[in-house]
Order: sequence, then C-alpha cells, then structure tokens
Amino acid sequence: MKALIFGGGGQVGRALQHSIPLGMQVQALYRETCDLNNQQAIDSAVREAQPNLVINAAAYTAVDKAEAEPELAHRVNAIAPGHIAKAAHDVGARCVHISTDFVFDGFLSRPYAPQDSTGPLSVYGQTKLDGELAVSSANADSLIVRTSWVYASNGGNFVNTMLRLMLERDEISVVADQIGTPTHSLSLAKAIWGLAAADLNGICHFTDDGVASWYDFAVAIAEEGLAIGLLDKQVVVRSINTQQYPTPARRPSYSVLDKSMAWQALGVPAPHWRVNLRAALKELKNNG
Repeated sequence: MKALIFGGGGQVGRALQHSIPLGMQVQALYRETCDLNNQQAIDSAVREAQPNLVINAAAYTAVDKAEAEPELAHRVNAIAPGHIAKAAHDVGARCVHISTDFVFDGFLSRPYAPQDSTGPLSVYGQTKLDGELAVSSANADSLIVRTSWVYASNGGNFVNTMLRLMLERDEISVVADQIGTPTHSLSLAKAIWGLAAADLNGICHFTDDGVASWYDFAVAIAEEGLAIGLLDKQVVVRSINTQQYPTPARRPSYSVLDKSMAWQALGVPAPHWRVNLRAALKELKNNG
C-alpha cells in the first residue's frame, strides 16, 4: 500500500509520518514541494505517486488571521481539498480529508453528530465547511474526519503557548465558556490510519475522550507541567469569559463531537484527553 500525505509539515502531517502502519509506504508533500494553489501541481503529484490512499492534512489554521485573509483561507481550505479529492479519484485512490469542529455554531448542548446541521461562525469555519463540500462533490467515496483542539509536543499550538506564558508569568487568564475536547495529534494520526483502512465514507468525528473548557485545559497543562518538571513554579490560572477576551473570529461555545461511529469502526475508544496530554508533555520534556 502506498499513501500520499498533503501537509506533511503540519502537526497532523508529522504525526501521520510517526505512526505509519506496517506495510504502508508513505510520501509526504510539503509547502515547498507542492503548491496547493496550483491544481496542476496537485494533479502531477498524485499521478506521479500513484497512491492507494491520499490524506489531506494541509490547512490554513490561523483562525483569527483568516478573518483578514478570507481569500487565502478559501484557496487552501476549500479549493485545494476539492482538487486533491478529484486527483485521488482519478487514480483510483481512497481520499481522507481532515476537517474541524468549527463547522458548527456551538448552540447545541449535546455532542454534535456527523449528520447535525452546520453553521460556522468564522471565515475559518466556513472555508473548512466549503472544503468538506468540495471533497464530497469531487470524490463521493472520500472520508471526512472532523476533529477538534489539536495539539502536539512541537509547533505552534495551545499547549506550547500556555507553557511559554506559564514560564514567563505567575498568573494567566483563560476563557472558560468555550467547551470542546483537546486532541493529541498522534492520537488523531493513529485514528486516521485506522479509519482509512475501514470501510467508511462520508463524515465521521474523532477526538480524544472527555470534555474540557480552554480553562480546564490550561489548568491541566499547569498541573502536569509542574508535576514532571517542565514548569518550575505553580502558576495561577484564572477563568474569564469570552467577552473579556475578544478575538477577530467568533468561536463555537460548545463543540464537543460525537465520536461513536469512529470509535466503533476502530474497535476501541480514544484515551481521555488528559492521559494523552500527560504523554505529550513527557515527550516534550524528553526531547527538550
């Protein structure tokens, strides 16, 4: 089996390369090796690779910046995925596309199922939804995996931002009225490999287990970081509401995803998000 990964330099792309299943040959494409704004470059890359599986882990993920760069976000998150899905279809490859909880408005008070109505509140969320529609239109057999709050032990993400701020300050304030589920990139990558091998198409959801606010997530980072020596002092984490921390892009206040379909296909539920956070922080310490 041969797999081609778009977005090899991102958090999920790197994690996919660190969790390759036995018997799978993988080629990863990076921003420097394939211009996602160039349909011909995408088509050529897929034709040359002749993969059995194409995974699109590339995305414009700067949620607030997207409000000022809607055209760029749309090209990367909506137009390119459609080209990737069509190129995969043309060579008979299975296509897996990664999407986000931000396609929902957050008005429900129960976990969002794959078939629930969407209603993005931001440019980022809308472009990701447009990408889902483009992928489904170009390749009816594709699989779209929605996830949320992805972090890794390296790169720019909430965990590393919090650790940096906690080393610099004695007290930080974090929003407590936005609820979702943190997801370790390696946990997501392993799930994507498993779901790609399963007989699934359409849309499914995958995150780690459990529920948290950004405040809860930050408190856990502070506690776990102190426990293993990543932090040298106890940091006070104060809860604030969204109105006290205005951002250019609106976020859903509740975006917990119903993962039952994915977990059933994989045969096992994901670990709790705090278990995976602990593992990621230990990896960060060992690599540091």
